[in-house]
Amino acid sequence: MDLHRRPPPAADDGAIHPKKRRDTSSPKASDALPLPLYLTNAIFFTLFFSVAYFLLHRWRDKIRSHTPLHVVTLSEIAAIFSLIASFIYLLGFFGIDFVQSFISRASNDAWDLDDAVTDSPSSSPSPSPSPAITKMPSRDASIILSSEDDEEIVNSVVEGVTPSYALESRLGDCRRAAGIRRAALQRLTGQSLEGLPLEGFDYDSILGQCCEMPVGYVQIPVGVAGPLLLDGFEYTVPMATTEGCLVASTNRGCKAIYASGGASSVVLRDCMSRAPVVRFSTAKRAAQLKFFLEDPLNFDTLSLVFNRSSRFARLQGIQCAMAGKNAYLRFTCSTGDAMGMNMVSKGVQNVLDFLLNDFPDMDVIGISGNYCSDKKPAAVNWIEGRGKSVVCEAIIKEEVVQKVLKTNVSALVELNMLKNLAGSAVAGALGGFNAHASNIVSAIFIATGQDPAQNVESSHCLTMMEAVNDGRDLHISVTMPSIEVGTVGGGTQLASQSACLNLLGVKGASKESPGSNSRLLATIVAGSVLAGELSLMSAIAAGQLVNSHMKYNRSSKDVTKISSS
Repeated sequence: MDLHRRPPPAADDGAIHPKKRRDTSSPKASDALPLPLYLTNAIFFTLFFSVAYFLLHRWRDKIRSHTPLHVVTLSEIAAIFSLIASFIYLLGFFGIDFVQSFISRASNDAWDLDDAVTDSPSSSPSPSPSPAITKMPSRDASIILSSEDDEEIVNSVVEGVTPSYALESRLGDCRRAAGIRRAALQRLTGQSLEGLPLEGFDYDSILGQCCEMPVGYVQIPVGVAGPLLLDGFEYTVPMATTEGCLVASTNRGCKAIYASGGASSVVLRDCMSRAPVVRFSTAKRAAQLKFFLEDPLNFDTLSLVFNRSSRFARLQGIQCAMAGKNAYLRFTCSTGDAMGMNMVSKGVQNVLDFLLNDFPDMDVIGISGNYCSDKKPAAVNWIEGRGKSVVCEAIIKEEVVQKVLKTNVSALVELNMLKNLAGSAVAGALGGFNAHASNIVSAIFIATGQDPAQNVESSHCLTMMEAVNDGRDLHISVTMPSIEVGTVGGGTQLASQSACLNLLGVKGASKESPGSNSRLLATIVAGSVLAGELSLMSAIAAGQLVNSHMKYNRSSKDVTKISSS
């Protein structure tokens, strides 16, 4: 978000201050040449190639006549000196061009800041503000500029002289840049950002990684549900959410699972996908590429090309689809403990470059052709899977259903069939055969530094319930084919999110078994979804949903007074 340019305020006397007048006749390195630059270049280019041709011709004659090469005539000595001199000039010419552009760029950068600087006391008869610390008139208590220099830079941003996005690189201080950008934004919009925190955040940690042009950060409370007893281990699950009752409901589901002996999970598949789209002149030619990529005899070669992009990337398969003369190539690979989008994209680029040798007429339209499919509900993810494909199940005892969940097995089975299965089918749902899987997935994703937008496909979930053990107990399972998580990279490296990963015991990469931490995180997500589904479905079956939300999701306090105090 670049701040829009506004015209600078006109001076009272209508004149431009000398300090604001840019000197357009800045010195150039080429000014030292005695002749115009284009003539000098022409002379030395001609000299270089002429003497080079002369010397090569003379040396060829010497070789043919068996004359020693070190025996040179006066003309050859002059030619050698001319060759060296012209070479030095040509080398210097490119140096001159580089230095000249560098000087020009540095000069422009300096003027970008200087043009918006108000006059200092020594150069202006008007009085300058006396306080060393200037508080912004926006009534935002968090914005206190540290010096008059900051005030001047704010003015330059407001006037459009200094780009807002360049503050970090020019100031070298990310916290200071965020404060200046925030102050300029408030002046431009006329709206206060009071209530949006600025202090208490490490802005250096997000530079070039997580967020551009920051002006603060949003506070999201983190609650914990559990312990979740999964595969014989207990986990306390962090959930970042602003929805009341969500953590409490998930916690009740964890309690029911724990009291029934725990849940078990299995990872069916671990693969990230990327699908570029390429085009040929004919459909027949596109089909030839499809056959080539899907031929098992070519897989080893393609794997070698793909895998050299990373020590963790391992190509698993290539699936091709066609639409006319366009081909969509869905690559899948393992990515270690990273979520892996960048990793698989680099591998795909390597393969595309390699394919151009055999298919030079292939036109690469885009590295992503939406056959992946990323951050969109898609049947290909529901059927083929993307990220981690996980199934989690538990058998809930009859007495637990009655005492903890306040309902009965037959009511849950009937509700699941009519709501999650038939109801979702009537709605034409795609991957949404569940009660509220995305609630739990989103909360855990935000707490652990995952990409929240990938909640779309990661929340694909099929919830199944049936009576077992002669109808006394409840078997519940969730099948989630595309949980996209990682424990390294992106937001997982931020302090708060890293702490939540550490709480689960999956912080960073696993040195013993690469990929095991991200797979474990995926099973914890599925286990938490299982708990959330169990509790919400029980609340609906028992008719407690409305009362629970009125109790936990409504506040009688005046929040506006709390935030302003």
